Amino acid sequence: MITRHEVTGRLSKVLIANGFAFLSGLTAKDRSGGVREQTADILAQIDSYLAMAGTDRTRLVTANIWLKDVGTFNEMNAVWETWVDPEQPPARATVEARLAADDILVEVQVQALV
Repeated sequence: MITRHEVTGRLSKVLIANGFAFLSGLTAKDRSGGVREQTADILAQIDSYLAMAGTDRTRLVTANIWLKDVGTFNEMNAVWETWVDPEQPPARATVEARLAADDILVEVQVQALV
């Protein structure tokens, strides 16, 4: 069985299947700030979507992070490291990528056990 939340014509923000919650790639709602602010915005959204799926950040299994500029890696990590459970961090990849709009500096996608 598959459960979908916040379905649009092109994606589901949250999809739950086989004991996993899959979140779509998320960008900051407020893009006026820098990498730190955008990362914090995204992580708050992730908390909300994980709660919607009946799970939380301690059950993350993977995270993919895209940065507009890999030179901001340390800025993003400064926020990530205060958010992620240091005893239960997910497997993670971070890469530099051309993102969908010029004001998007960070995008994050996660999967978690439900």
